[in-house]
Amino acid sequence: MRRATRTDPVRLAPGDILRLGLLGIRTRKMRAALSALGISIGIATLIIVMGIPASSQKALMNELSALGTNMLRAEPMPNQDPPVLLPESADGMAARIAPVTVASAVANTHAVVARSDKVDAGDAAGISVLASRVNLLAAVNGSVQYGRFLTASTDRFPTVVLGYQAAARLGVNELPPGQEPPQVFVGDHWFTVIGILRSMPLAPELDRSVLVGWEAARKYLRFDGHPTVVYVQAREDALEDVREVLPATLHPETPDLVVVSRPSDALAAKRVTETTFSALFLGLAGVALLVGGIGVANTMVVSVLERRREIGLRRALGATRGHIRAQFLTESVALSGLGGVIGTLLGVLVAVGYSAYQGWPPVIPPVAAFGGIGGAVVVGMAAGVYPSIRASRLTPTDALAAP
Repeated sequence: MRRATRTDPVRLAPGDILRLGLLGIRTRKMRAALSALGISIGIATLIIVMGIPASSQKALMNELSALGTNMLRAEPMPNQDPPVLLPESADGMAARIAPVTVASAVANTHAVVARSDKVDAGDAAGISVLASRVNLLAAVNGSVQYGRFLTASTDRFPTVVLGYQAAARLGVNELPPGQEPPQVFVGDHWFTVIGILRSMPLAPELDRSVLVGWEAARKYLRFDGHPTVVYVQAREDALEDVREVLPATLHPETPDLVVVSRPSDALAAKRVTETTFSALFLGLAGVALLVGGIGVANTMVVSVLERRREIGLRRALGATRGHIRAQFLTESVALSGLGGVIGTLLGVLVAVGYSAYQGWPPVIPPVAAFGGIGGAVVVGMAAGVYPSIRASRLTPTDALAAP
């Protein structure tokens, strides 16, 4: 008597499983398109609700940063006898603090400025003559309205830059190109005006000042070289730490005699805004993915019910339950992946376009762009588990007998 031979179950290669999974998409193109549209809308919503608020947040953060959220101002305590003198290299010492990004300084020369040597010096009362480092504007977020600011090449020469209000008081309203620049009388010397600053909300005292190069102040105004105010910009996450060590850095002998401004209230508002936006992102992203996953799951369940005859025929021809599960799970993942790609592209275009329309810097969080496709695949896997298991449990006789 001949012994029956045992037949091992057929093993499908990954390429075969992929072709079987795409079979339902190719044969039911309209339904596949609608299913992919559903998940793509969910992913596009995810990208949009993360990209547009992120762009708005970036614009708001830029506006708050312009209010000096990362800036500190240090100066000696006034009315001390003898006066507290900061080291001549105080700004350089502050710049060596690791989180500090910019450090600069000005110093009161106690000189008097006038429109000419023929007028009473009292006409310019209230205008300070300050020696300035060449990197001052970077430390106070300032800018030049006319002309140029002090540079290393002009630092030793009798040139000045006028603050916004000081220029109006001295009758210098603009610097027409091609014309002889005006001069002002500072101390006992004539100084050429090379620039006029815009108003500076972060340092309003500079609006009422005449800024002279550091070495020129030494040469012409008998300046002793000791700064009176040090401006510092630092990383926002370390601003409080910088504030604590700044007095001891500037004046190690008596740090208690150095006064440092507290961080701007705008910094606290900025941090609260970042937290609020982060919570909003997570909530909206979760809702968008949930809606997309439900849509794919519903489509796959309906697909199983409609294709019971196909499932029965494949089972009768030798397909195992594992083959059926792999087929429908692959189809679910392929549908979601296709929808994720389309949704990501659509969401990025809408978010960037709307940001450009509003004049915001376009920001697409990487977690949204890459997570859109990855999230769609994960959602497709989760949504396809139940339909694939249900399809694999159909017996060939029940499936073939389905109407």
